[in-house]
Amino acid sequence: MSEIVRIAYAELSRKVATALEAAGVPAVIAALEAEVMAEADLTGVPSHGVRMLPPLLAALKDGRVTAAPDIRLKREFGATSLLDGDNGPGRTTSCHAMNDAVARARQFGIGACLAMHTTHWGRAHAYAYRAAQQGMIGICTTNAMPTMAVWGGTGKIIGNNPLAISIPRAETQAPLVLDMAMSQAAVGKVGTWLREGREVPQGWGLDASGQPSTDAKAILGGAVLPFGGHKGAGLALMMELLTAALAGGAFGNEIIAGDRSGLDPDSCKLFIALNPAAFGGTDVFEARVADYLAYLGQDAAPFTWPGERGWTERDENLVQGVPLHTEIVAQLAAVGVVI
Repeated sequence: MSEIVRIAYAELSRKVATALEAAGVPAVIAALEAEVMAEADLTGVPSHGVRMLPPLLAALKDGRVTAAPDIRLKREFGATSLLDGDNGPGRTTSCHAMNDAVARARQFGIGACLAMHTTHWGRAHAYAYRAAQQGMIGICTTNAMPTMAVWGGTGKIIGNNPLAISIPRAETQAPLVLDMAMSQAAVGKVGTWLREGREVPQGWGLDASGQPSTDAKAILGGAVLPFGGHKGAGLALMMELLTAALAGGAFGNEIIAGDRSGLDPDSCKLFIALNPAAFGGTDVFEARVADYLAYLGQDAAPFTWPGERGWTERDENLVQGVPLHTEIVAQLAAVGVVI
């Protein structure tokens, strides 16, 4: 029996949106939240997809997420803004913030929106990508609850604070997108390998006693490790300061003191958009990007640029249906979403 069930992307999005509306989320927010959530599965990243719906519904039920948030700008200063997400659904707040950054980049050449009082956004890719869809270079990062050991430590001390950078191309629906956690592997990816019964590579994490482990379950009970040792750890620190410190918001250790679920309430996120038209020109930029990708593709070794695999999977899954592991299907059924 196959462990994969397939469903049309539009149908999956509709079912997720319906469940969110039933939990009190306004239709417009529910539709956007569902679109972004299901998009992760569509592009082959189930760790950050609809498996995150059940915990979001639980958080809406007990009030840890504001179902109908008052998302508003607290401060504007030329090309920059500070946005309050009112701890609403994090994907919607993040789309609002990146759109604000893009609008400022159209006017000033660069735009930056720092969002505070936000919840988990799924994955950074979604917002960098949406900037690129609008012809902008997109950059975004967030802080999060501690999941990562650093500086020779053996316990969770800092978030793996992801960073995404998107580069628009003439083919607007397939921009380059680099999306990376500061850990060797994202926590959600470790969870995916656990679900699939796979042994993780050495260097991904430590067990609860601080010992290196290749057991996904043990790592989830312990800590993930930064990529590149001090380099990943240093970047995670900088992302913490560029978000929480800059906004005057909660650090990861303060987030987890109030909520250990991974929802990341009161986290802070930074969104930056750069307008190529304000620099060398959009046409020149897109042509030079194409030239360099062509140069890299001449190497004898196979070359896949950041994001390319995901767009290939998107195109295939739009035809074949979005693949969901049966364990995720069961989790969705438990909250009334029948696939």
